[in-house]
Amino acid sequence: MAEPELVWDVGAELGEGPVWDDGRRAVWFVDIKGRKLHRYGVAEGARASWTTPDQIGFALPAEDGSLVCGIRGGLYRFDPDRGSFDLIIRVEDDRPQNRLNDGFVAPDGSLWFGSMDDSEATVSGALYRFHNGEIVRHDDGYRVTNGPAMSPDGRTLYHHDTTERRIFAFSHADGVLTDKRLFAETPDGFADGPSVDAEGVLHVGLFNGWGVARFAPSGDRIGTIRLPVQTVTKAAFGGDDLRDLYCTTAWLNNADKRAEQPTLGGLFRVRVETPGLPQHRVRL
Repeated sequence: MAEPELVWDVGAELGEGPVWDDGRRAVWFVDIKGRKLHRYGVAEGARASWTTPDQIGFALPAEDGSLVCGIRGGLYRFDPDRGSFDLIIRVEDDRPQNRLNDGFVAPDGSLWFGSMDDSEATVSGALYRFHNGEIVRHDDGYRVTNGPAMSPDGRTLYHHDTTERRIFAFSHADGVLTDKRLFAETPDGFADGPSVDAEGVLHVGLFNGWGVARFAPSGDRIGTIRLPVQTVTKAAFGGDDLRDLYCTTAWLNNADKRAEQPTLGGLFRVRVETPGLPQHRVRL
């Protein structure tokens, strides 16, 4: 495995949600607290950024070429050509203290995403699915949600209770979740954003854990990819062969560490042996 490479010293306060866009050959990611959407073009290193209407948890490619963004209060459609954000549907009007935090697109084009109390004070976060224009709540009772991610066969969905350092697994079939169970724990860091490779290995960013934890489908910890900064928020597979692991980081809650870790908040890339799974697109 190659050494991690800093590809954009963007200085994100809370970098999150890297996602591969094969059509544009680019990685999208967000700075939640900085209210920014970023795009990194892998061929020429082109960089672009947009200011978002409120805190943005994720931005995921859609079938029509736009991106679906989880912005506090709702799902929005982002048009990269116009730079515009248009509301698709409101989310959690009954929980005004919440914001959206992470998302995933399933093979059927449905969007799974989580919410959380922005102050992390109450256990008001939940797990949702957006499909055919409707939002359904599938689980509840989280302080900080992260994920989800899905196994290669689509039969297992992983979702994190980050502050409790717990990774849960659900049985999944046709958009229905059953049999919630504890899959693994991360005592060496907070279980942040997940991705799955082609062999079913779950890759979990470790906030305050200096890397990315790797778990076999059995739940056994099989290794850690080390990074030179302590707050790794998510790792996602990209590149033409899906063997480039792009990792977002953050300086949130660690501003006093920036002198000794000057690349906190940067976007990193690590070359890995096993490719990731193809990035599916949201069906609007």
